[in-house]
Amino acid sequence: MAINNNTGVAPVDEMLPVGKLFVYGLQHVLAMYAGAVAVPLIIAGAAKLTPAQTAFLINADLFTCGIATLIQTLGIGKIGIKIPVIQGVTFAAVTPMVIMAQSGGMTLIFGSVIVAGIFTFLVAPYFSSLIRFFPPIVTGTIITIIGISLLPVGINWAAGGVGNKNFASLTYIFVAAVVLISILLINKLFRGFISHIAVLLGLLVGLIVAVPFNLVSFAEVAKAPWLGITIPFHFGFPIFDLGAIISMILVMFVVMVESTGDFLAIGEIVGKKIGKDELTAGLRADGLSTALGGVLNAFPYTAFAQNVGLVGLTGVKSRYVVAMSGLILVVLGLFPKMATIIASLPNAVLGGAGIAMFGIVAASGIKTLTKVDFEHNPSNLFIVAISIGIGLIPVLVPKFFQNFPPWSQTIMHSGITLGSIAAVILNAFFNGSKGAGDSDELKAHAGIRE
Repeated sequence: MAINNNTGVAPVDEMLPVGKLFVYGLQHVLAMYAGAVAVPLIIAGAAKLTPAQTAFLINADLFTCGIATLIQTLGIGKIGIKIPVIQGVTFAAVTPMVIMAQSGGMTLIFGSVIVAGIFTFLVAPYFSSLIRFFPPIVTGTIITIIGISLLPVGINWAAGGVGNKNFASLTYIFVAAVVLISILLINKLFRGFISHIAVLLGLLVGLIVAVPFNLVSFAEVAKAPWLGITIPFHFGFPIFDLGAIISMILVMFVVMVESTGDFLAIGEIVGKKIGKDELTAGLRADGLSTALGGVLNAFPYTAFAQNVGLVGLTGVKSRYVVAMSGLILVVLGLFPKMATIIASLPNAVLGGAGIAMFGIVAASGIKTLTKVDFEHNPSNLFIVAISIGIGLIPVLVPKFFQNFPPWSQTIMHSGITLGSIAAVILNAFFNGSKGAGDSDELKAHAGIRE
């Protein structure tokens, strides 16, 4: 692990001044907020909840999201990977949860979430044994797929958001462009603290620019209550149905694959090696947070890929920054009025930042792939090409797998999962189970020296 020469502490473990922690942490929250509240809004609609119940569900999600982030970044014993990774609700669970909400209500969802979380916690050490199948050629490919898969999200935000009647209006695109250009200029003209908060400053510039176009409304802030306490089992005692539990466990396998990719991506950025023990600790935290989510009226939790790019873009590697993000999320979950203020940030503003952040994730993957020897082992080109091609199928043609069995849809709709599985299998096929796919290993096998 890299060590900071000035402090003697690894950058990932560096404790920054409280002021900087708060500003950097707030930047992470703003970057992930839209994604964090999207799932509870979708589920609330499917379950036909009242506005008051929907508001409670969002607050419960934010509160649990913060707790999950604190567990992951600070750690509890051998639980938590202790890197700057923010936790959020996985979109992989949306389809089965919508079906559960419509057929059995919220308690059916929470019962399956609790059991699936416990299952994930217990199988984490066994799943982590697969880490040897993730050499640079696999991790680089997966990180690249994560970034490319997220780009449509940022682009849709920049156009005003899916379903917006004025989608792709010049106003939205202009505001998004202002944010993106602001981030680039700040990175170009400033160094140190200012450059590290380029995304936050870009969002503020975008917010100011959006006001004259009537894209910002604080009307909902006045309606929101000041205090909202998350009460366990608010919707009733959970229902434990075998079919629902199996479908949620399948979702958690997808979550474990995606989290592994995110952990490896962040480890690459911050200079921390992610081995079996670290991966086990991270996946255990996912399982614990998911089980806790079922108790606190929330959902399955995973590493939020959106924020991987922010770590790379800002260069701020301290896990305590994201721990501060977790604390902010807990406060937002307790004080709905504050959460509503952040929710007033227009999609177009988020879009400008999203394009930069998600592009950075893809670029980080490409950087990792530079460690791979394509010259002495041309098969590596096929591994990368086919894996990315398969991983982008759900992104580019969402209906491609529509005729596959219903039980497979959770996997088939996750390009990250498909691409990850393809990369692992292809690398094992071409390079063997030890995954000798990177340039250092190949040079060692060939007797090549620098």
